[in-house]
Formats: sequence, C-alpha cells, structure tokens
Amino acid sequence: MTGHPSYGLPWGQDRLLPIFLATVAIRQRSPRITFSSAAEMLDAFGLQQGGSQYRRLVASFQRIFGATIFFGTETQLERTAVVHSARFNFMSEARIWYSRSSLERLLPGDCQNMILLSDEFYREILDHPIPTDLEAAKALSSSPAVLDLFMWLSYRCFTARGQERIPLFGPFGLVNQLGSAEYARPRKFREKLEGWLDLVRTMWPECPASIDGDGTGLFIDPAHAVLPLVVSNARN
Repeated sequence: MTGHPSYGLPWGQDRLLPIFLATVAIRQRSPRITFSSAAEMLDAFGLQQGGSQYRRLVASFQRIFGATIFFGTETQLERTAVVHSARFNFMSEARIWYSRSSLERLLPGDCQNMILLSDEFYREILDHPIPTDLEAAKALSSSPAVLDLFMWLSYRCFTARGQERIPLFGPFGLVNQLGSAEYARPRKFREKLEGWLDLVRTMWPECPASIDGDGTGLFIDPAHAVLPLVVSNARN
C-alpha cells in the first residue's frame, strides 16, 4: 500500500470508512454517495457533532482516497517467469465541502458532499456482501485491532462450510493476516488474542471462535455476526 505524499497512509479509525461507504452504497444501490450536510456524514459514521470531528473525518477521507493498494504474484514456470500485478483504489472521486461554521448543519445552495466509489470496490461489495453488525463496528472503533478481528471473524464465519482451524503463526497464520509485527512473539499474541476475543463476544455473544488446546490455532464454525432474520438488512 502506498499513501498520498501530502496525507500519508490510512491508519487507526480510518478503517471505518470503507465499511460505512460499502454499507451506504449497498443501501442506495449506487457507487455515487451523497450527504447533504456535515451532520449527516457524522451521524452516518457514528461520530459526535462538531467541527473538530468533521475535520477529522475529512482527513480520513483524504488518506483513504490517496491510498493505492498493489497486489502481485511471481510464478517461476519451467521456461519463463510470470509476473501478475494489479492495483486497487477505494474511491475514484470525492468532493467534500468545508463550512467555516461548525454550527451550520446544511451546506449552502446546491453544495453536496459526494463520494464516487471505484468500479473495483463497488463490484466487490455487490458481488460479496458480508453480513456484519455495524453498530458493533462503531462500538469497537476505538480499538482498531479488535475491530479488525471482528470484521475478519464476520467474514470467515459467514463463508465457512464447517468447522475450520486457522493457524495462529506461519506464513498464512492469523498474526500475519492481521498484519502486525508487534505480536510476532507467540505468547504475547495469544494473550492479546484472548483479550480481543473477550471484547468481540461483548458485541457478538454467539461468536464461535476459540483458541485450540495447544495455543497454535483458532477454531471457527459457520455463523452470522447478526441474527439470521436480519442478515438481508445487514447487507443493505
């Protein structure tokens, strides 16, 4: 991932933006998302009203908009090498209006906050909607590592066809999927994971995830992060 030279890489609570943009796009069935006021945007993202919160949200937009994710593989065949590369952006256009008054709820004239999702991002959220509890995501927003685990479990439990065991360590282990070298020490990561799972269960009591007996893997079972009766609504 590369960041915008002026705004840097996304970090911390910036990870909430793609979650909520995907939700609004599914509800509106359109890659073009509009907000008529700063207050409406803050409400949608679960933030308190105020100019400082709005500026913080705008800064998150600038970092997410300016970020490009690169994917690539290199395959060495018998007679030739194959390099496959792709790039991904969340948004193709964004117009965010600033108001000099933090008390102004409606923007003047025909001014609207507008976000246009990239074709790749919009196709992905239409083709692979993942039911998740957005209120839980808001509640966990102050703990980015727990939010990452909650979203990852929402996806893995939703797509599981039976009980699965995910290794905690190694090239494809959970520690690498969560992407933090800080937790490379096995004992430290297991302790952190136990605490994160406890917080996830406060939002999702039925979460079917547990660390195995020897502390090297995580067991999961098929489940929804929201009640089955409202799964269709959670996708919207």
